[in-house]
Amino acid sequence: MDLGLQDKVALVAASSKGLGYGVARALAQNGAKVSLCSRNAVEIHQAAVKLQEETGAEVMGTACNVRDPQAIQHWVDATVEKWGRVDALLVNAGGPPAMLIKDMTDEDWQSAFELTLMSSVRMIRAALPHMAPGSAILTVTSSSIKEPIPRLALSTVMRSGVMGLVKTLADELADDGIRVNNLIPGRIDTDRVAQLDQNTAEKEGLTVEEVRERNIANIPLGRLGTIDDFGQAGAFLLSPAASYITGATLRVDGGAMRSI
Repeated sequence: MDLGLQDKVALVAASSKGLGYGVARALAQNGAKVSLCSRNAVEIHQAAVKLQEETGAEVMGTACNVRDPQAIQHWVDATVEKWGRVDALLVNAGGPPAMLIKDMTDEDWQSAFELTLMSSVRMIRAALPHMAPGSAILTVTSSSIKEPIPRLALSTVMRSGVMGLVKTLADELADDGIRVNNLIPGRIDTDRVAQLDQNTAEKEGLTVEEVRERNIANIPLGRLGTIDDFGQAGAFLLSPAASYITGATLRVDGGAMRSI
């Protein structure tokens, strides 16, 4: 299936590894020009080199702390200066820490607000002036917006706000021919999931392998997802092949979520 991504320009946030890198790789494999960003300059440079070597695509990497609106604007401006436009934007950021609500301070809430919700607003706001009809925006949230996860209230609350943003923008941008969708990862084999498993193991007095096996037992397809599973879904929703899909949420979770 031709996704129609040849020579399209894609911004992919938080993409030095994990979910973001998975989407970036799928876009590059389908012929897109890909602009990566993450806050670590060394890691994002290495990721850009690796992606270019893997796919032969045109790739650039920019250091960008998504809590910083000026850094976001610099990333977008550098991409437009190089390639002239933006056809696709993956809104993505690392997750807030796991903790109980009773232990959270105002600073914890404000940090999560800046990391998760305001970074989404700012990335979209910076990219929109360079997007034409046929462009697409895709946010990465969490299964916690459908089924809250213990100790992840910061993520649940802020990512639910992102989902509200997606639904509102899907209406507002429809007349401009710009689609906006959301992608929910289940248990994808990433550093973030490994850290959550480690936290659970320490809390419950189990080994990490015991926690991992228990989680896999709750997935109908019987395995963790890969970043390529996630990336292919993301590339599709960002592509012209998904031209009649907007305001939607796709779950990439192996059937793990039971909510209707």
